[in-house]
Amino acid sequence: MSRAEDLDRFYDLLADLDERVGGARALKDCTGYMDWPDRGVYFLLEPGETHAPGQHRVTRVGTHAVSAGSSTSLWDRLKQHFGTGSRSADHPHGGNHRGSVYRKRVGEALIEKHALHDDYPDWDARWAAIERDRDDVRDEEYLLERRVSAYLREQRVLWIAIDDEPGTDSDRAVVERNAIALLSNVDTPAIDARADDWLGHHSRSPQIRRSGLWNVNHTEESYDPDFLSRLETAIAETASA
Repeated sequence: MSRAEDLDRFYDLLADLDERVGGARALKDCTGYMDWPDRGVYFLLEPGETHAPGQHRVTRVGTHAVSAGSSTSLWDRLKQHFGTGSRSADHPHGGNHRGSVYRKRVGEALIEKHALHDDYPDWDARWAAIERDRDDVRDEEYLLERRVSAYLREQRVLWIAIDDEPGTDSDRAVVERNAIALLSNVDTPAIDARADDWLGHHSRSPQIRRSGLWNVNHTEESYDPDFLSRLETAIAETASA
C-alpha cells in the first residue's frame, strides 16, 4: 500500500478509537480522575489542522516510561504538558517547560513568532546553566508559560492502552516511532498540508517545520506498515475513560 493509503488507514483507526473512548478530549477537560491506562500512547490533534473534512490532524505522538525501570504513568506525562491548574498557589495556569519538551518547543515557536528573545533569555537553558535566582526566572517566564498552556490545552487527545514493560523495543515505543515516521513529511511528498498559520512553522527545529509535527525524534525515519495492525489491536483493547 502507498503512504497515502496507510495514512487513511491510520486515521480510520483513530476514528474507531474516538468512538471507543467517547470522543477525543480537549486537554483542558482532562483530569487525573479519568480511567487512564497506566501505560499507553497518546495522539494530540490540533484544532484548525485537518486530515480530511471533520477530522483533526495529529500534530504530536507521544508515550512515556520507555526507559527500563521507569514508572511514569500516561496521565503523569500528559499532566506535564497540561501544566499547573487554576488552584495552584504558585503560578496558576502556568507550567514547567523544563519538564516537558513539548512545552519547550511551543514556547520557542512563540518566542520566534513574536520576537520575544530579549524577554525570555533563559528559555532554552537548563537550571544547572542558569546563575540567577530560580524564583526570579520562574516569575520572568510565567507569562510565556501561561501562553503555552493556553495553546496546549486546546489540543484534543486520544490514547491507547498498551501495558507492556518499559524498553526501547516495547510495543509502545514501536507504535510511537512508526506513527511519527508515517505522519512526518520530512523527505517525502507532503500529505495534509499544514495551515499557513500553524505555530510549528515558527519552530527553531527544522524537523518540526518540515515534518508538520511537534516531534523531532523519528521524523526522518521510514515506517513499517505492520505497526498499524498492532495499533488496531491496541484500540480494540482500550476502554472508555
